[in-house]
Amino acid sequence: MLLTKEALKIDARLTTTRLKRFIKDYIQKTKAKGIVLGLSGGIDSSTVAALSASAIGGRNVLALFMPERETYNTLDKKHTKKLASKFGFSLATVDITDIVEACYKSIPAFDAKDRVSKGNIKARARIICTYYYANHQNRIVVGPSDKSETMMGYFTKWGDVAADISPLMDLYKTQVRQLAAHIGVPAGIVAKPSTPQLWPGQLAEDELGIGYETLDLVLLGLENFMTSEEIAQQLHLPLKIVQNVKSRWLSTEHKRRAPLTMKMQYRTVGADFRLPYTAP
Repeated sequence: MLLTKEALKIDARLTTTRLKRFIKDYIQKTKAKGIVLGLSGGIDSSTVAALSASAIGGRNVLALFMPERETYNTLDKKHTKKLASKFGFSLATVDITDIVEACYKSIPAFDAKDRVSKGNIKARARIICTYYYANHQNRIVVGPSDKSETMMGYFTKWGDVAADISPLMDLYKTQVRQLAAHIGVPAGIVAKPSTPQLWPGQLAEDELGIGYETLDLVLLGLENFMTSEEIAQQLHLPLKIVQNVKSRWLSTEHKRRAPLTMKMQYRTVGADFRLPYTAP
């Protein structure tokens, strides 16, 4: 296949229709009272919030803005308010500063210099709060994960990736941006650099070591069983860059799967003993 920008172009209208149907159908089958999601003000969570409100009505969607002292950004707060006003969903602020700082103090081995482990506490604290609202209000959690970051393992295990459904997980980041622009997510959000907001100044592309426009084409090639050499040649990239992407993709497979178990019985949960997600 040809790895060009055209290869990543989506039919935004059809994609929107299918995703809204997917969200609405799941809500109806589970008989949930609505949706709850974490809203950072970034492209992925903003797109999911907008889609959810369009699918089931804003009155049935609760978005949680969950800042903490170290990474608080006034622009993110402004963007969440603007989005909630435009799409008509409820917005609540849950400051997780006290939660994460209590965790720091409670862990005997806590090392403030280990920013990845420290940052993952923040991601998991956010999902604790999100699932509290889901439990308390009989809502489902809709996740913001996109395909680019999921394939690269660029997420916190049992953190930001935790959800009941993840509508965007089969769309690359550049495709999410196309979708967001189509459904009316404000341009300032669409163009904003992605960040997990786990420490000050963190930017996704810096950590991944490659821009999303290029990364998505590399991943598309890998998805379609192209060799690293073929991908590098088409994209005019050093072979080492493609190999690094492939290596990270393969080495993070454990983050994308349910916990591994030993097969002991006739049928094994999660392997060959799988049931529908929703009751008949």
